[in-house]
Amino acid sequence: MGCRGILGFDYGIVQAPLGPDISGPELVAAVANAGGLGLLRGPDSEAPDRYRELIRKTKTLTDRPFGVGVVLAFPHKENIKVILSEKVAVLQVYWGECSKELVDEAHSAGVKVVPQVGSVEGARKAIDTGVDAIIVQGVEAGGHVIGQESLISLLPRVVDLVGDRDIPIIAAGAIVDARGYVAALALGAQGVCLGTRFVASEESYAHPVYKRKLVEMDKTAYTDIFGRARWPDAPVRVLQTPTYSDWKTLPPHENELNQPVIGHSIIHGTEREIHLLAGTVPNATTTGDIESMAMYAGEGVGLIKEILPAGEVVKQLVEGAQLLIQTKFIGM
Repeated sequence: MGCRGILGFDYGIVQAPLGPDISGPELVAAVANAGGLGLLRGPDSEAPDRYRELIRKTKTLTDRPFGVGVVLAFPHKENIKVILSEKVAVLQVYWGECSKELVDEAHSAGVKVVPQVGSVEGARKAIDTGVDAIIVQGVEAGGHVIGQESLISLLPRVVDLVGDRDIPIIAAGAIVDARGYVAALALGAQGVCLGTRFVASEESYAHPVYKRKLVEMDKTAYTDIFGRARWPDAPVRVLQTPTYSDWKTLPPHENELNQPVIGHSIIHGTEREIHLLAGTVPNATTTGDIESMAMYAGEGVGLIKEILPAGEVVKQLVEGAQLLIQTKFIGM
């Protein structure tokens, strides 16, 4: 009741693909084992062997279905071949054209396709390609934000557009607790996709300082100052850290390549320098000036009070939503 599954999963709860490697096998498996849909995040470059390794590692940690998120703005053809050959349950795509050819290819392999969109037009295109579900992202969401509209106005318009087609709509943007889950259901969604809440989980690969900041801080900003060189015209929502406050008026011609190196990370097996204003959030291996790095977070971050096991996040969402529906809304 209100918490039924989507796409064959027990519950309508999706753990967003968290880059560059924050949603690794441990987090995805924990969400899968709790009955939700966990989405792995691999490299934003052709790295088919790494994708196969991540998928197979996840399969050793859960016998439940899960998915992989792919950013279409970066090279991905070989990666998708591996994802389909490994027959994960869901291919989630974002930021690029989800073509009918891609959808047909995935369906031939028995894999469902779920694009994330940030506009009614994006949803219309997705429907036309025959996708299996659509994630609707509001501007309140953390990390890379594709649209400009708030979830509360965009979501019901997409629901109306889908009409009686069998395409579940999944809401994303500032949803952290059972109240947000029930609100999304009231607007017509069948499920919710949470990012920030799962970054602040025990199994996430985020650096402990980043997790702590998600608990301590409550203000975010929508900005384009981070990662301009690597991924242009891709605004993000971040915590309003001192770095953001100091640099928020960065001139358009400036980017992270002009800035000093402030730390190092091992990302998908490769050591990387992290420049000031890079779009890379700190993972568990990161060293250096962690507090000056980008920290993605959605507007719901002020509701996060503790770091929880990912399975507990799913459980609290489901049980809390059921309780809310039974006590507040039945018999109104």
